[in-house]
Amino acid sequence: YGNLEFVKSPTTVISSLGKPVTLQCKLNGKGSEDVESPDVIWLKDGVPLEHAENNQYQVLTGSNSRTIISTLRIEKVQLPDMGYYKCAVRSGSNETFSDEGGIQLEGLPHFSLEPYHMTVVANVSFSLHCAAHGPPEPVRVIWLQDGHPLNVLTDPVALSPSTLNLTGLNRTSTFSCEAQNRKGVASSRSGTITVLPNKPQDVRAVEITQSALHLSWEPGFGGTYQIVNCSVQAKHSGESIIAGPHQLIHNQTVSMPRSSHIIKDLEPHTLYAVRVACHSSQGPSDWSPWVELRTKEGVPENPPANVTAKLNGTEVLVMWEQPSGKLNGQLQGYMVEYSTPVVVNTGLGTEFAINLSVPLSNVSFRVCAYTGAGQGPWAPIQTLTLNVPGEEAFEPMMESGELVVRYRARRSYSRRTTEATLNSLGISDELKQKLQDVMVDRHKLTLGKTLGEGEFGSVMEGLLTQEEFVLKVAVKTMKIAICTRSEMEDFLREAACMKEFDHPNVMRLLGVCLQTVESEGYPSPVVILPYMKHGDLHSYLLYSRLGDCPVYLPSQMLVKFMTDIARGMEYLSNKNFIHRDLAARNCMLNENMNVCVADFGLSKKIYNGDYYRQGRISKMPVKWIAIESLADRVYTTKSDVWSFGVTMWEIATRGQTPYPGVENSEIYDYLRQGNRLKQPPDCLDSIYSLMFSCWLLSPKDRPSFESLRCELEKALEDLPDPQDPDEILYVNMDESSMELGAVGGRDPTGRSSPLCLKGLESVTTVEVHHPNRYVLCPQHETNRTLSDSMESLDMPVSSSTATLPLQSSCHSTPNRTPTVELLEDRNGSKKMPWQ
Repeated sequence: YGNLEFVKSPTTVISSLGKPVTLQCKLNGKGSEDVESPDVIWLKDGVPLEHAENNQYQVLTGSNSRTIISTLRIEKVQLPDMGYYKCAVRSGSNETFSDEGGIQLEGLPHFSLEPYHMTVVANVSFSLHCAAHGPPEPVRVIWLQDGHPLNVLTDPVALSPSTLNLTGLNRTSTFSCEAQNRKGVASSRSGTITVLPNKPQDVRAVEITQSALHLSWEPGFGGTYQIVNCSVQAKHSGESIIAGPHQLIHNQTVSMPRSSHIIKDLEPHTLYAVRVACHSSQGPSDWSPWVELRTKEGVPENPPANVTAKLNGTEVLVMWEQPSGKLNGQLQGYMVEYSTPVVVNTGLGTEFAINLSVPLSNVSFRVCAYTGAGQGPWAPIQTLTLNVPGEEAFEPMMESGELVVRYRARRSYSRRTTEATLNSLGISDELKQKLQDVMVDRHKLTLGKTLGEGEFGSVMEGLLTQEEFVLKVAVKTMKIAICTRSEMEDFLREAACMKEFDHPNVMRLLGVCLQTVESEGYPSPVVILPYMKHGDLHSYLLYSRLGDCPVYLPSQMLVKFMTDIARGMEYLSNKNFIHRDLAARNCMLNENMNVCVADFGLSKKIYNGDYYRQGRISKMPVKWIAIESLADRVYTTKSDVWSFGVTMWEIATRGQTPYPGVENSEIYDYLRQGNRLKQPPDCLDSIYSLMFSCWLLSPKDRPSFESLRCELEKALEDLPDPQDPDEILYVNMDESSMELGAVGGRDPTGRSSPLCLKGLESVTTVEVHHPNRYVLCPQHETNRTLSDSMESLDMPVSSSTATLPLQSSCHSTPNRTPTVELLEDRNGSKKMPWQ
């Protein structure tokens, strides 16, 4: 085509919103019939319209002359369609343009900002906004409250956009605005402004007792609406209720006009936080700020603990420990009552000497603690019997035709003490002081059957003899080959640190003892832990899935297991303690089905099925270890978070092995390629999202244990209750024929009988642990069987003396030192001599 020339350009069209608009342009040109006509391009504001609805055709006006007509049609014109339009055509390297036309819109105003529903506090200032636009401009706004106009068009506030400032409302109202231009009037939607009461003021306690808080407050102004009732909430001070309303200890609604309330059944000398919110027919007010109040002091809950006495020359030295349980106040001292009677205030000291200047055959005494509220309960009465100095310690006699000796034990047999052992290792005095509550006498520990064994040592059942009872425990022994001299002090220092751990979801360290092995130069460490009735979590999950009677574990229980572990790990991370080996196999289930994080620090797992040795590097559980730890052997709390994610996957799959089909030696490359554990089939999306966040490549991007714990607690709270709780499986994986009960409990036989060995024809040593308890220990005892010890619990024992076969080689010297016998009134039936 040649000689192209526009003969008609687009015109300017004035229309209204939603109306059809048509623009047209024409051009003449010359060309033969077999040459295709050029395309006409429409431009808006200089930019080509790529998806415009246009129609183009040509009309033959001569042998070589043609007219090309292009029409642009917009069915419903909108505001974005306004602008300047022109046509363009290209022929070879030449480009021809038409003149510009345009589209202008005029009509009723349209709104870009309208009133909306909101709540305000009575008599508090607020603002509303309304904006409307043409064309044509200008647009002016009339505000309406409940249908009544608030201004006129000539007011400054009428010019759009408009802001209506209100100094406060006393009643709920509906607001709207009308926009007007020369084309007419348009109305906005309505917004309801609900008036709520002010928050209560002057929340205080008018009376405080040991167990109650009597509160009063001033309800906030509610406008024209009366206050109907008020809600009162209370919690322990310092606790957050963001996790859920279960943190509240009190949540009650009080009917008006009464503006006071009594919170009962509180604990003495405890700091609480209270707040109040009041309700009108329109809704609740904001909560008042938390107000902290402390209940009055009470007396101690229990008497002083471990009350003992010993003869010290012409005095009886009475000793005790602070009461267990709640003191219910600030401990101010102790009272000792003794003799005829005498009551002495000893202050905060925990010992008192009773002078024996007057000859006495015995001394009775008792002790109590007191706070500002008064005296707590008295400890059981103790009677110290003083024997005549001339009395023989040995009493030869015949019994059943056999010569025996009745021997009144005065002191323990002296073996190589723990202190001597520590001295031989060169332990510092500072560390020895810290180890006083950690070290356990090896001869108080009776070993039973082996529960498991590996290259680092073994796990055995055991009985730990305490002062008042016998504990069933788990005992972990370590082979001396892995504990060099330089490691021994680190081992003991870590024991002192772990003894301080106190959390329901962290395995407690009961103690450590050093077992002398004749073939080695240094003692072998033995770790004593609570006996967990249901075993490790991994075995429990496998048993529920693959046992003889498989049982489905509901999601609620699985998420609860995850939450328990998160709580325990949050506690350890706050203590700056890195686990390094978190996995389901290293978590234990106690008798209440609570999970305890275990096998950290001293108690590293001794099994090796899930561990892999790479070159000279020690064995590592590679399928649980964070990718940065595999690469650089660097461990942080965030590498524990990675392991926690794998542990969550183990729980969700009920004990499956991570990365099935991937060899240990291939794990690092597998993870570097971006692979991660897949979502288990029945795992909630929110739970998988949480575990996947634990495997982010950058440690700093992974969540903290506090964040994980909060999210899991929320997920657990959102889950519905199990449909049939009876189907939940509680498996006792202990096959022992006898249970000792919960850790810390007494022997279920109800007796505190001593552990004795039967069938010995000669005796080498006798150790007196405390009055009336005797334990026979061969000098190099390393493994006394549990079955023999349990069987011996049925042996009758004299209440004051032990009858032993006389050994001809025993070189004993009669002891004429005055002896004492301390008797305790356990059933509370005895009274003081003057009562």
